[in-house]
Amino acid sequence: MTTLLTIIHVLACITLILIVLLQAGKGASMGAAFGGSSQTVFGSSGAGTFLGKMTAAVAIIFMLTSITLTYTASRKTSGLMDGTAVPATRQELPASQTPAQLPAAPAPAPSAAPGPSNMPAAK
Repeated sequence: MTTLLTIIHVLACITLILIVLLQAGKGASMGAAFGGSSQTVFGSSGAGTFLGKMTAAVAIIFMLTSITLTYTASRKTSGLMDGTAVPATRQELPASQTPAQLPAAPAPAPSAAPGPSNMPAAK
């Protein structure tokens, strides 16, 4: 399902790019670049062209596939680290042994660094 949606999404994306590039701008004449356009920007332009209607249809398909792919990706529970073993971080105690019955940890060894008590006396 996700693969089919992805294929439709990519095709809609490519189609939308091509349709937009095929359309002529509102001020396509040379006179429009210098302010001498006879077309009105906000005026009525008559019935929508075929390319305009197709742009709207493909844009709706693009948006719907985007939303659907986002929703399916957020619901997916698999990840990069699925199926890998989790290392044990703490050793479990047997049920018969309590923490009070564990042997005490050995004390750290004294450091061999010379200190005031380890320094030889000056003569």
